Amino acid sequence: MKNTYYEFFAGGGMAHAGLGSGWDCLLANDMSEKKAEAYAANWGSDSLWVGDISLIQSNQLQGHADLAWASFPCQDLSLAGNGAGLDGKRSGTFWSFLSVMADLKTEARKPKMIALENVCGAVTSRGGKDFEAMLLGVSELGYRVGAMVIDAVHFVPQSRPRLFIVAINESLAIPSGCSADSPSPAWHPTAIIRAYNRLPAHMKKSWVWWSSPMPTARLKTLDDIVETEPQGVDWHTDAQTQTLLEMMAPLHRQKVLQAQAAGHLKVGAIYRRTREGAQRAEVRFDGLSGCLRTPAGGSSRQTILVVDGSRIRSRLLSPREAARLMGLADSYVLPARYNDAYHLAGDGVVVPVVSHLGRHIFDKVAEQNRWYHASTMVKAA
Repeated sequence: MKNTYYEFFAGGGMAHAGLGSGWDCLLANDMSEKKAEAYAANWGSDSLWVGDISLIQSNQLQGHADLAWASFPCQDLSLAGNGAGLDGKRSGTFWSFLSVMADLKTEARKPKMIALENVCGAVTSRGGKDFEAMLLGVSELGYRVGAMVIDAVHFVPQSRPRLFIVAINESLAIPSGCSADSPSPAWHPTAIIRAYNRLPAHMKKSWVWWSSPMPTARLKTLDDIVETEPQGVDWHTDAQTQTLLEMMAPLHRQKVLQAQAAGHLKVGAIYRRTREGAQRAEVRFDGLSGCLRTPAGGSSRQTILVVDGSRIRSRLLSPREAARLMGLADSYVLPARYNDAYHLAGDGVVVPVVSHLGRHIFDKVAEQNRWYHASTMVKAA
């Protein structure tokens, strides 16, 4: 018997990819037509509903799901955002999601688990009030709640820390190994611990220190995922590459020389910084990219430097490389336009992170408490 879930703010279905074939999606929702096209191209449209989450009716959500996943918009919660927090038009869609969960509770169909994903700035947004409001809203529906920060760098060659709020129906048992008595340095940074310490006593009582083992698989690097014949981007001209090199301070020119001496292809991520009033190009060859972001203004598109002995070339990151940095398989069908593909990746959740949570928390909770749905439906009848 497969586990079941609802995927809100689904985008291109990266949570779908992460949960894998052992899970059935009962409803996927996003209001972006372009993202919905990518979702349908990869996962089909049978369970897909395109529209504003505030318009969803509970009768559209079939069954009694094990999990409700929601990667709701981050713009108002981000440290680089407008500071509106959960009162903002975009991040405030959290309340629409919560309303749907409340409707399911009324029908004795609330999911066993809820998972929320957002930027780490959500922990400190408006002095921590937004984080507390999210926890309180979920806990008032009858859930025990906890939070983790997981950096995708443990799974893919991209530095991408994200907040994951995971909740379990208070009537259910938490399987052994899924939680701990105290915070873990791996998953609970200082910001999470401080936020926990600020919580009212009654919320601390229902808090869960979620836990899981650290991943052990060999990690790929930028050198591994780069396309030798990239699709969707052009190589810079020699003059453009030379301009980037001339923008580098001696320290970063030295890094390029070291990469040339490596004896094999090396890929560096380039960052443009303003130093002492002048624009500089800085490069890192540690095998990691920076955090993918949506290409609204163009500056967030990442540039790479590909060094193979005496040959040095530069270009934008390709759409397929961006997808690989999100852990998507090469069989994943990307939008044809560069900006659409890059936006899809930059707005998504890293697939192996979802898989990790699924394997070490969601699967175990669903399996141990499989009896619960049948018994609650009998009581409701």
